[in-house]
Amino acid sequence: MKKTLTLFLSFIVLLLPVSAQKKKQASGKEPLFGKALASYPITSRELSGACFYLVSGHGGPDPGAIGTYLDHKLHEDEYAYDIVLRLGRELLMRGAKVHFIIQDKKDGIRNAKILKNSKSETCMGKSIPLDQVARLKQRSQKIDQLYKKDKNNYTYCRAIFLHVDSRSKREQTDVYFYHAPESKQGERLATRMMNTFRDNYKKHQPNRGFSGTVDPRNLYVLRNTSPVGVFVELGNIQNSFDQRRFVISDNRQALAKWLMEGFIADYKK
Repeated sequence: MKKTLTLFLSFIVLLLPVSAQKKKQASGKEPLFGKALASYPITSRELSGACFYLVSGHGGPDPGAIGTYLDHKLHEDEYAYDIVLRLGRELLMRGAKVHFIIQDKKDGIRNAKILKNSKSETCMGKSIPLDQVARLKQRSQKIDQLYKKDKNNYTYCRAIFLHVDSRSKREQTDVYFYHAPESKQGERLATRMMNTFRDNYKKHQPNRGFSGTVDPRNLYVLRNTSPVGVFVELGNIQNSFDQRRFVISDNRQALAKWLMEGFIADYKK
């Protein structure tokens, strides 16, 4: 009798509508993140009407700025790319559409301190030119090509260009932001991102302070792409204090998360 009752109850559960059963969490997959992190959960839909173009600086034949950490070389393009992947994953988890303009099918998200340099990055499958103007033109045109379609399907389209600065070893810098001159939306986005960083430093390191800035700058990629954009310098690759922002994977993740929070703040307003 007990066995019959168990079978009967199991049959009832099978007949329940999907809404009455535990729903499986939505998820997505992006091979660029690497095997371990390729699958990601969609934790919310708060960015479901937003589309992003993520660009890590340099790449391919150009490693960008190079710093020395202990006996190792730190290459700008590798750290900017790792943070771009992390940012993209955070955005995708919140329902956004994401385009990775610079891609490396081999690397994925990495947790090592020293990210080995390579020349395998492409502009969405196309070889990256060494010439600076040609390189910037290639990624700007790719963004505009995608934007022509996206602007009809998304209410909010934004581009972000991530770089790592190179200054005197003694000069420690906070993250700072550029927007296109006379772009009110770009200035608003950059300011909200800066405020997000300031709030997070106040929360996690209350005695540290934050000296990041927002400024207009006539940069090629901001001037020659149609969607509103922000250009972000993540720190000084030569400075030993700033280097900890890059070589510690948890810090790279924090940078990505705070950039994502800045996008959310801008999108909601």
